Amino acid sequence: MRTTTGWEYVPSDNPTNGNSSTALRRGTFQRRDLREDDLAVRIDYCGVCHSDLHMVNGMLKQLGTALVPGHEFTGTVTEVGPAVTGFAVGDQVAVGTLVDSCGQCTMCRAGQENYCAQGPVVTYGGTDRVDGSLTQGGYSREYVLREKFAYRLPAGLDAAGAAPLMCAGVTMWEPLRAAGIGPGSQVAVAGLGGLGHLGVKLSAALGAQVTVLSRTPAKADDAARLGATGLLVTTDEEQLKGARGRFDLVLDSIPGPHELSPLLHLLGLDGTLAVVGYPRPAQVNLFDLVAGRRKLTSSGTGGRTGTADMLAFCAEHAITAEVQVLPSARVNEALQRLAKGDVRYRFVLDLADLDDLDAPAH
Repeated sequence: MRTTTGWEYVPSDNPTNGNSSTALRRGTFQRRDLREDDLAVRIDYCGVCHSDLHMVNGMLKQLGTALVPGHEFTGTVTEVGPAVTGFAVGDQVAVGTLVDSCGQCTMCRAGQENYCAQGPVVTYGGTDRVDGSLTQGGYSREYVLREKFAYRLPAGLDAAGAAPLMCAGVTMWEPLRAAGIGPGSQVAVAGLGGLGHLGVKLSAALGAQVTVLSRTPAKADDAARLGATGLLVTTDEEQLKGARGRFDLVLDSIPGPHELSPLLHLLGLDGTLAVVGYPRPAQVNLFDLVAGRRKLTSSGTGGRTGTADMLAFCAEHAITAEVQVLPSARVNEALQRLAKGDVRYRFVLDLADLDDLDAPAH
């Protein structure tokens, strides 16, 4: 086994009472020794995803073991197994939300390993298909994974800015491609955050006319800078009424509970509402789907084919996330600020400080 350092959630530090803490602490844990088709990756940058926050505030409190979050990162190959053919020591790579799948089911054969019939192995909190161990995530200095679930980081893409592409980027990319968005399409992006700002960039690069949906006009300048042609204030009933039936696709990246009906009303004939920011149980009025044959869908990150295509597209169009890079020792600050929406638009942790053996453990 290999020992590495990272930032972990420890249930014993976080009692499940009204005053429970969700703080992560620095600690050491074990990675597996390399299998024949494995890479060892020194993690340089790891994005802080809103789903990490959901996990820390919810699901992790139910676990009886420590867990390291993080599932969108870039880094450098430090060792390869004997069967690895696509990577060499020193290569720059990117890793996303999946690290294994069965490889045999219909979904896997279609390049949609994210929907593997046997359950994909997620980057943290998953169950390893070989030894049954719990996967530990990218808020750490090293990761070990199968070669086929690593991607070569395209030359020219900033490693910190590229890290969020591996979750947020492909999460927005898949519904855009499924809806056939291209020149002349009308796309609305609800929520200009870690997901939404990449939705704007990708939609605009595909040739669509992009409108940001926001509760206030405060982000109008940012929306335009990112490639949007307009901003619609969703608290203005007149603006909502004037935009009814206008869009081919609404990318809903809002990270909390909200009504879907106002967004469905914005769709034109055969338009699609893709809910990607908060795919939790929600009330839907089916009559809202009837007028115009509207469609309601969602998406769970992406498979290997879509992820590779997204990275190539981002390299061609020089697309990376807008990031605020923090040393990993400030991970708890990042999570607290993310909960308040205090970030433009994605926190990324620089893991280099984990090499400092004298750094504090908390």
